[in-house]
Amino acid sequence: MRSFIHAARVAAVLFCALAGQAQAETVEIRIDNFTFSPAEVHVAPGTTIVWINADDIPHAVAANDKSFRSKVLDTEEKYSRTVAGPGTIDYFCSLHPHMTGRIIVDGNGSGGAGGH
Repeated sequence: MRSFIHAARVAAVLFCALAGQAQAETVEIRIDNFTFSPAEVHVAPGTTIVWINADDIPHAVAANDKSFRSKVLDTEEKYSRTVAGPGTIDYFCSLHPHMTGRIIVDGNGSGGAGGH
């Protein structure tokens, strides 16, 4: 009987862990024509941000606060980062510093542009 109870507890823990993973969101930001699109996103804590270089020249993503920095991304290469929050993360292309973006980790989780 004890092994059955132990197995049920293990199953419950695994179910809760998998249910939490299913709720995690992924937001894509495309790099194209020397811009990040969307340039600003509102996301919930735990969201994974994926930058995709859709441009025909290399780019790299770096946080202003130096909390992350991608390698140089060639065309169609990706870089991802999971954000904890709450807070605001400003970032830029380290090869083209005039390219900037912002991630606002606020729990709204819309993934879209500002205006919340």
